Amino acid sequence: MEGLRFFPELSQAVPYDDRVAIVQEHLKSTLEGMVESIFGKVEMRWVDAYFPFTHPSLELEIFFEVRGFGQWLEVLGCGVLQRQIAEHGGVVDEVGWAFGLGLERLAMVLFDIPDIRLFWSTDARFLSQFKDGVITQFKPYSKYPPCYKDVSFWLAPDFHENNLFEVVRNVAGDMVEQVSWYPCWRFTYCAFE
Repeated sequence: MEGLRFFPELSQAVPYDDRVAIVQEHLKSTLEGMVESIFGKVEMRWVDAYFPFTHPSLELEIFFEVRGFGQWLEVLGCGVLQRQIAEHGGVVDEVGWAFGLGLERLAMVLFDIPDIRLFWSTDARFLSQFKDGVITQFKPYSKYPPCYKDVSFWLAPDFHENNLFEVVRNVAGDMVEQVSWYPCWRFTYCAFE
């Protein structure tokens, strides 16, 4: 998502560098308000950056905590639009700001997703966790592919599948992700480490 704003109301009598400072303060205030309205009260910090179309350029980071570990997360890049860029767009003698917001970064915070690379995953274990219009917390899964083991055995007439599930839990713990009836019993193993 991108945004752009010019300030034609700023008098040309004000020196250019002073107009840049005014616009930059407006930019910071506006974006801090937007971030606060999305995330609530969060710790924020501005970091000097470089973008080819703005100068000065900044990144806004928020302190992001997922599963008890805190880290700074860049949520947007912004800056005062370079004069030449505005002039190429037909805007002469006006100062403006621009920003770009990474929607994946917002989703990371909203859904507790620890790694941005997961958004490009085609793994059903990731994709199946999310539905349109429903905000859910990401549930971590193993980075290793599942391993299936099919088992056949004789069943006593009084067999109940809950007894099998209890044995699997006691023996394999969390390593068995799923037990299902296929033409035989299928155990799906998936180790986290």
